[in-house]
Amino acid sequence: MAFQKGTLVLVDYTAKVKDSNEIFETTREADAKSNSTYDANVKYQPRLISVGESWVLKGLDDALANTKVGDKLSIEVPPEKGFGTRDPGKVRMIPLRKLGEDAEKITVGDTIELDDRTGIVRFIGSGRVQVDFNHRFAGKTIVYDLNVIKSLDTDQDKVLGLLKRRFPIDESKIKFEIKGTELDVNIPEEAMMMEGLQIVKRAIANEIFKFVPKLEKVNFVDTYNKPKQEKPAEQKPAETKPVQQKAA
Repeated sequence: MAFQKGTLVLVDYTAKVKDSNEIFETTREADAKSNSTYDANVKYQPRLISVGESWVLKGLDDALANTKVGDKLSIEVPPEKGFGTRDPGKVRMIPLRKLGEDAEKITVGDTIELDDRTGIVRFIGSGRVQVDFNHRFAGKTIVYDLNVIKSLDTDQDKVLGLLKRRFPIDESKIKFEIKGTELDVNIPEEAMMMEGLQIVKRAIANEIFKFVPKLEKVNFVDTYNKPKQEKPAEQKPAETKPVQQKAA
């Protein structure tokens, strides 16, 4: 049975560029370690996707709508349903001096930020630099090796899945409780210093209200644990030496 739009599913996949076999995204730690994409700071785990709602490339989204739990398949995503076709108009020649102090450090292949856009340096010479503002994989066919692991159907599973998506910490540290139409979420200390935590909280609340309609209120509880104090080392009593009295 195909998934309906808005169904939350967990998928496990590795994405490659078809013509070069370059892995650029994976949820599998083993695949990441076998390539140069491994990042020790990334938590490799199945990805949560809302089917048909543009959480992923359109080609992958369309294919997921026709899958079911347990499916293992290879999906080819053409450029027009992936990162787009190449647009020659997005390749520009720019005076090297426009890059300021960074001009001397730039090399071909570098990714740079310019005028609030991200581009790739394709050529340097004669005081000019050619910058390609097309997406790195524009014009490329993408291949997904994908397993559909689970459909999140219960309120409990949906809440856990949405929290894991926003909090990249161990699942055992994510604590929450559904009380009628309210949800209490404990924010663990590991997530306290997350950049943009208030924005993350608002995003979580909005997603909770959308995917678990019965919930009308989300309470976030910040939890701080008292640091454990080490016991002071036992001190041995000072040795006493007999006092010698001088003879009168």
